[in-house]
Amino acid sequence: MNTPIDPSLLNRREALGRLSAGTLLALGLWPGTLRAAGNGQGGTFRFLVINDTHYLTRECGDYLDGVVQQMKQHKAEFLLHGGDLTEKGETASLEAVKDIFRDLRLPMYPVIGNHDYPTQNDRRGYVQMFPLRTNYYLHRHGWQFVGLDSSDGLRYEKIAIQDATFRWLDEYLPRLNPRKPTVIFTHFPLGPDVKYRPTNADALLDRFREFNLRAVFNGHYHALTERTRGDMVITTNRCCALKRGNHDNSKEKGYFLCTASPAGITREFVEYKPVQSLLEPAAKPVRS
Repeated sequence: MNTPIDPSLLNRREALGRLSAGTLLALGLWPGTLRAAGNGQGGTFRFLVINDTHYLTRECGDYLDGVVQQMKQHKAEFLLHGGDLTEKGETASLEAVKDIFRDLRLPMYPVIGNHDYPTQNDRRGYVQMFPLRTNYYLHRHGWQFVGLDSSDGLRYEKIAIQDATFRWLDEYLPRLNPRKPTVIFTHFPLGPDVKYRPTNADALLDRFREFNLRAVFNGHYHALTERTRGDMVITTNRCCALKRGNHDNSKEKGYFLCTASPAGITREFVEYKPVQSLLEPAAKPVRS
């Protein structure tokens, strides 16, 4: 029988080596960030993060057109999309979302959500519309951004991140520099104790134990949650969808405007208020 580890009895070195990712986050001890200690600083720039747009009808397109026009004011460099681009995963809807955000005239980097599957095992529409946007990374001004597939088909709760994502991490993470400031974005929440967190979220975060991890952006749970540990934050955001509501019953819809700098990442929630003619009572969420 294994005796649980009491973190208070470990020194820092022992803690870094023996505790799970979730426990390290709770203690504010992230090995890679601690080791970087100011030596892994990136440049300064702005980017946007949106999640759960749930495109379903032409009215949703009109709504998202307004979001894009508002986003143009921020002079950001790119947009991360945390998944559930559509409501039903139909290829035509995925194409519509791609066209809408093309008008932003910035690169959009999405990850797949459970609503981007029309059936449990069919992701062909997403792969067709967004090739090479399943598990991937990008570099910006000395920062590393890693987009990861956390989905398990249509399943929305009690899910496990699939083996293909772990195989990709094992192959490609050695190509990245662990000292550079790093950001992860996925659909399902990775923050400790956040609703809908995958059962093996700690195993994914453990792959980044030696990385200078500065932020994790997630969707799926339509609510603002923050797990702040020193200079790092793991967060979910409210949805930005016409026909879906927030799980915490908050009314605001919107996205994050983020500024990356040598000091880390700051986030501002930007609310989007569409014209009144587009508004209608949001359906109560049945599944995330």
